[in-house]
Amino acid sequence: MAIRIVRTALDRGINFLDNSWDYNDGASEERVGKALRDSYRDRAFVMTKVDGRSKKEASKQLDESLRRFGIDYLDLVQHHEIIRFDDPYRIFHPEGANAALVEAREAGKLRYIGFTGHKDPRIHLHMLEVAEENRFKFDTVQMPLNVMDAHYRSFEKLVLPELVSQEIGVLGMKSMANGILLKSKTVTPIECLHYALNLPTSVVITGIDSLEILDQAFAAVESFHPLSSEEREALLERTREAAAHGYFELFKTSSIFDSTAENPEWLGEEPAEIRELMPA
Repeated sequence: MAIRIVRTALDRGINFLDNSWDYNDGASEERVGKALRDSYRDRAFVMTKVDGRSKKEASKQLDESLRRFGIDYLDLVQHHEIIRFDDPYRIFHPEGANAALVEAREAGKLRYIGFTGHKDPRIHLHMLEVAEENRFKFDTVQMPLNVMDAHYRSFEKLVLPELVSQEIGVLGMKSMANGILLKSKTVTPIECLHYALNLPTSVVITGIDSLEILDQAFAAVESFHPLSSEEREALLERTREAAAHGYFELFKTSSIFDSTAENPEWLGEEPAEIRELMPA
């Protein structure tokens, strides 16, 4: 079924495929890889994410991803789950993960480099600051953009304008927050997608696990029109109370979505000079 969903999406015009090294213990990459055979690779913009913070771990994960997909290069690789203020320093250490991705880009294994995160917009801004200090500019940034984010710890308000200003590709995710936003009974799936599509994004990422949900995504695109200020404000007013404290955005207010917190070994070792400072 996964192969059928991916190929149907590509046949109907979707071309961006989100993935990660750690999704379903690698099975997600393997399934998409099978779907990309028989000339489908040329139709797809293939992205994955690596969790490694060290150069060694990121290189290993990247090579594993390429093997699982069964392809020669990835269109985009992103540093996954930038959810701690120390993540940027580890990534931009001389022996950090970004060195691995830059080398891989030079070797033709990937085309673009970005980062993702879902916890706090201030951490995203810090990642951009550390990148600038290291004379590096990301191609993309992935973050939650949805009708409730606008009310609480907002990526839309704090990070989105900076990305647009710097001409960095905006990847909006969690438009329905894995369906959790719908449990508020304040907004419909189509309204969630319309709100996200109305923002200045390069891509709106939405999870699709059935042909019915794929049809829903196309219905949202086909019925979309730029929202008037009145339509946008009506959606924000309807969701204001439910969104006020992040109750339905659990990726911000809990550790439930923090896969690297549950699997710290994925990150790799701290730099040697830090380990040397630690008490025996």
